[in-house]
Amino acid sequence: MSSLFSRSKEYTRSRKSQSDSPPSSPSPTAKTLRHERLSRLEAATAPSTGDSSYSDRASSRSSAYSRRENRLAALSSRAEEESSRDYKKLYESALSENQKLKSKLQEAQLELADIKSKLEKAAQQKQEKTSDRSSMLEMEKREKRALERKLSEMEEEMKILTELKSDNQRLKDENGALIRVISKLSK
Repeated sequence: MSSLFSRSKEYTRSRKSQSDSPPSSPSPTAKTLRHERLSRLEAATAPSTGDSSYSDRASSRSSAYSRRENRLAALSSRAEEESSRDYKKLYESALSENQKLKSKLQEAQLELADIKSKLEKAAQQKQEKTSDRSSMLEMEKREKRALERKLSEMEEEMKILTELKSDNQRLKDENGALIRVISKLSK
């Protein structure tokens, strides 16, 4: 009696869970319960007459067991198919994500190479400018030195010129004094 009670409890529980779940795919427990009900119904409707009923029950049990095994095998193969499908979907999604990441990586590498080449060009131009600047500075320094030399030479010439002017003026004064002395003497 207790086994019937526990079965009916399971049956009501499974019925409640069946009403909660969508009707499209019955659960494996619901399938087994339905199968058990059918096998009990077949056993109850079969005429119970001695040995033949016993052999009928045994054959129905063996056929029920074989059907159950077949059903379990089908369920396990379905579960394997579903899991393999899931793995296939996971593999495909991972593959597509890898492809996306590879393309992003390739774009980033191209961008990096482009930036590196621009940076090298900028560094080269800067170096050329600095070399141009250094050569310009070198030329400016040379010109400045040359101008300083010319300036110092001109300053020396100016000093010499002023000395010559003062000497010339002194000589003119002496010449004028001598002319006066000679003119006084000749008178």
